[in-house]
Amino acid sequence: MRNRLHKFTEFTGQLLPHETAYLLRTQQLEDPERLAILRRVDLNCRQVEQFTPYDLEIDKRKYHHLQNWIRQRLDDIDVDVHHEWLLEVERRIMTDSIEKEDEKKLLKQVRHYQHPSYFFMKFYEVLQHYRHFLHIRLRYQDHRLVNDFIVAHAASYRQSKECYDQLHAVTQDVVEQYASQSNESEQWQDLLEGVFLNEEMDGLNRYLALVRLTFIGFNYHNYDRVLAHFDYLDESFQEGNNYSRRILANYYGNRLLLHSQRREYNKAVYYGMLSVRARNYDYLFYVNNLAAVLLRLGRQQEALNLLQSAKEPAKTTVNPHNRIGYTAFYLEALIRNGRHAQAESYGDSYLRAYRKEILRYRWHLFFTVYLQVLLLQNHNEKALKLSRQFKLEDKDRAYSVKAGYLPTIPILLDLARWREGFTDDKTFQQRFQENRNAVPGNEKYQERFAVFCQSIGALLPEGVVRK
Repeated sequence: MRNRLHKFTEFTGQLLPHETAYLLRTQQLEDPERLAILRRVDLNCRQVEQFTPYDLEIDKRKYHHLQNWIRQRLDDIDVDVHHEWLLEVERRIMTDSIEKEDEKKLLKQVRHYQHPSYFFMKFYEVLQHYRHFLHIRLRYQDHRLVNDFIVAHAASYRQSKECYDQLHAVTQDVVEQYASQSNESEQWQDLLEGVFLNEEMDGLNRYLALVRLTFIGFNYHNYDRVLAHFDYLDESFQEGNNYSRRILANYYGNRLLLHSQRREYNKAVYYGMLSVRARNYDYLFYVNNLAAVLLRLGRQQEALNLLQSAKEPAKTTVNPHNRIGYTAFYLEALIRNGRHAQAESYGDSYLRAYRKEILRYRWHLFFTVYLQVLLLQNHNEKALKLSRQFKLEDKDRAYSVKAGYLPTIPILLDLARWREGFTDDKTFQQRFQENRNAVPGNEKYQERFAVFCQSIGALLPEGVVRK
């Protein structure tokens, strides 16, 4: 029988701990039962892997009222909701179609503005358009109010714009180093920290600075410094500052990456499960990262269930990086769950459909898993044929100069040759040790290589070290 609180349970199941923390901190509920429900909602929000049922003895109407109250309270502070409204108001101002209620709301926000807001730059730009709208219509009093605001905040606006443009320039070095280790980015750390910690700077620039600081922390393995910034932001979110579900999901997703790098995998899973509660543009990216950690922990059935639930976003995404990542993790999850034939079929179909995309973007990740599937299916000749067709060994030699490179593809192809009788035991073992010695000494890469060896352990000949 369907739970009579199904809709409420479904709605609250998508809430995030920082949302309920803010609601509890600011609530003034006089009804003890409504407050008890809210506290149970908060408890369930934080228990990502278990659920405490709601009290069915409480009047169902109180649950309905609380659901509407929660939605309204969060919408009132949601910076993305406000930004969407600003964009619509801007359109209406520019087309001379702004409505009376929107004007009242906009003027009220000018009177009660507290600097800085998250989307301060957009608010300022809308008011610049509105000033023209008012002036030509001889609305002197409203024009004076808006004009005074624009003049008073002109310096802050210029500072925000300059910072925004500078962050774009900084991003080039940060991303290039993260993606290919070809640049240095540490020189930007002090500047970015200055932006992030500047409480007079608008929220958008501050959060953009934090994301780039996170990349730099990963580039230089300085995770403690990043964690200190995240803890600072955590307190701000609980107070309802710079809140939106999108921003919170991004924050949780970044914490998953951080804790994963620190080998705090249970914490990584916790934040990863929170990150996938919000469906947005980066949802598939969060799913992939969570699936990777679940697989690392041996929770392969959970990883497979998660990935299967994201099949539709994987089909519709325009981001090839995320789509190929999804496919690789899905194949790995199928392998881990003993569904080798299904994995081969899926890999075959994906390679036919997205051949050019794979070769252009994440070919090394895809073929590392796909070749494993073929070997597990004893289709060694097929693996070698694909290698010749796509010149995988040539591509791998060129790729081997990249930081963090692992010789997974040469090992898999050597294994296919050995299994087909083209290589004897001694030659294979010698080649395996040479490849193993080429793995960077960094503990992180040694651990990744050990996980890879474990995944192909059943295929390795006797005498090969499998650790």
